[in-house]
Amino acid sequence: MDGRRDGGTDGRSSTMDREPDLALSAGSSPQQHQDTELFSTEEDSSLYFTYSGGRNELQVHNLNYEVDTAAQIPWYERLSELRLPWEFSGNKQKAISNLSLRVHSGQMLAIIGSSGCGKTSLLDIITCRDEGGVMTSGQVLINGRPNSHQLVKKSIAHVRQDDRLLPHLTVRETLSFVAKLRLPTNFSQAQRDQRVDDVIAELRLRQCANTRVGNDYVRGVSGGERRRVSIAVQLLWNPGILILDEPTSGLDSFTAHNLVITLSRLARGNRLVLLSVHQPRSDIFQLFDLVVLMSSGSAVYCGAAREMVPYFTALGYPCPRYCNPSDYYVDLISIDRRNRDLEAECLERAAALSLQFHEKVQDTRDNMWKPAGSDTASLQSEGSEQLRASTSDHEVIQVSNHRDQLPGKFRQFMILIKRHMYNDFRDLVTLLVHGLEALLMSLLVGCLYYGAGEERLSTQDTVALLYMIGALTPFAVVLDVIAKCHTERAMLYHELEDGMYSVTSYFFAKVLGELPEHCVFTLVYGLPIYWLAGLNEAPERFLLNFLLVWLMVYCSRSMALCVAAVLPTLQTSAFMGNALFTVFYLTGGFVINMQNMWLVASWISNVSFMRWGFEGLLQVQFRGNMYPITIKNHTVHVDGIYVVEAMSMNQYPLYSCYLVLVGVCLGFMVLYYLCLRFIKQKSSQDW
Repeated sequence: MDGRRDGGTDGRSSTMDREPDLALSAGSSPQQHQDTELFSTEEDSSLYFTYSGGRNELQVHNLNYEVDTAAQIPWYERLSELRLPWEFSGNKQKAISNLSLRVHSGQMLAIIGSSGCGKTSLLDIITCRDEGGVMTSGQVLINGRPNSHQLVKKSIAHVRQDDRLLPHLTVRETLSFVAKLRLPTNFSQAQRDQRVDDVIAELRLRQCANTRVGNDYVRGVSGGERRRVSIAVQLLWNPGILILDEPTSGLDSFTAHNLVITLSRLARGNRLVLLSVHQPRSDIFQLFDLVVLMSSGSAVYCGAAREMVPYFTALGYPCPRYCNPSDYYVDLISIDRRNRDLEAECLERAAALSLQFHEKVQDTRDNMWKPAGSDTASLQSEGSEQLRASTSDHEVIQVSNHRDQLPGKFRQFMILIKRHMYNDFRDLVTLLVHGLEALLMSLLVGCLYYGAGEERLSTQDTVALLYMIGALTPFAVVLDVIAKCHTERAMLYHELEDGMYSVTSYFFAKVLGELPEHCVFTLVYGLPIYWLAGLNEAPERFLLNFLLVWLMVYCSRSMALCVAAVLPTLQTSAFMGNALFTVFYLTGGFVINMQNMWLVASWISNVSFMRWGFEGLLQVQFRGNMYPITIKNHTVHVDGIYVVEAMSMNQYPLYSCYLVLVGVCLGFMVLYYLCLRFIKQKSSQDW
């Protein structure tokens, strides 16, 4: 096939051509070496999902990158130290030092090193997600052009270390929705389905295609299958460059081996695959074409994987027979910080190895070590010239036009709202819990006031009941909405960074997609309590009452959405949501009379949805109803609206209560939209 790699044309040997002695020195048997060739059979080769958009090249030139340790600490964690902002002093550390490399289509490059060596920082710089650091010198080129957010979105697929998928969708449904969002509009539905089937076949997901993805609480596919689904999501739009951050973490050795075999096969399909990994086992190490061995941000070796053992052997560090090279050499360059003497010794050795490597490759064009007499340099130079010829301005324009053909905002909205309903309405446990919670609160309060029998509740009891109706459910809604938003936050951040859809499309899909659940929830809560407590039986009064309760609950929901979007952690969002609700509760006109509030409290009451909902409920129930009042053994029947006026609550007409509640809802929704648009929705787990 055209997408197959050839060791002669690419300047390196393929996996099947590697020498048996290296396989043995890596701690693998001849049988294991043959196992790595399983994907080269004719049956598997028919499943290649080949990238046909031309060759791609990624270059890193003399990259130096610094991070400020103070900038890496989130502001909410600094509060625990009880120090003033100007008392914080950062310590700038060099995360990457003088790093250069070049890799092109058809190759799989592995960045190997211990924790903290700069692997993830390098991937973040390449994908323009380098937050909290400064690139002091150097540049990153994608097909000869400096990397930028727009260029990265068009040419690079980034698979993060943690899987962020909707748990209640099946594997096929997950990929189908992504295909609708990321494939051009000129694709027919049959073509989208075929692309999904191709990716499922390529990543060996046929056996679980109709299984739910699942998560820690919902049983679904296995960990290795979930990781392959994350890769499939990025592979659907057929990117030329695939970057993976520690894809084998958390997987057993067999699953990790099969996953890297899949990545190797994808590279053979004319892609550029770049991944970071800690210490791969021997049979995984054999699958890599190129290796960058990093220590403290510096490259100790960069070149062909099969040449790493001869390189270090020439330096006096031969790999023991039947020992895994990656284990041995990562241990060699790791920094032992148990005491200062060991740390100084390790740093000195790593610095010396890094200096020796840079001296050996300083005259090469691609900064990769090659054995003496190798003709790899000339062949790779020829490949680079072909690449530059293939990445003309015409091709870039074609890519840009391809991106312009993606679904518009309205189409994105329709896809997202359908995906939202598919996922949420299958979570029957959560829906039942929320429904039972609303029903239980309604029955408890309703039964408490049911004892009045045929006699109407007194004015005092009615006022207390109305305020309780408007306060109980909104408080529970605040915590539920905040918790749900934070579970979706990391996935939202990744999908927005990938350009899968716009903030506007997500906003309307989120708001409108939850309306059915909100309406049913409010009805389950409002109906039993109304009739059990024997409130005004007139149909129009019930509808007006229900609309007010609906608006109050929706105000609390919109407030929770805004708080969840503006604050980075579940704890801070829950605290702020409770604080705001408590402030609105205290200034609602029941705890203290409106006339007795001091100036600031009265200002807050003007925007308190509890105050306006309570006033509306009082007017709906009391206006026109005659209540007996006994004064010195004399009973007088008065209109209930005078009771409302005695509480200083009948200052505005009824319709103004509805208008203010709608205005509060819209205000919080606008703030929620602005937070989504201008505040990065990173979860606390991503720091």
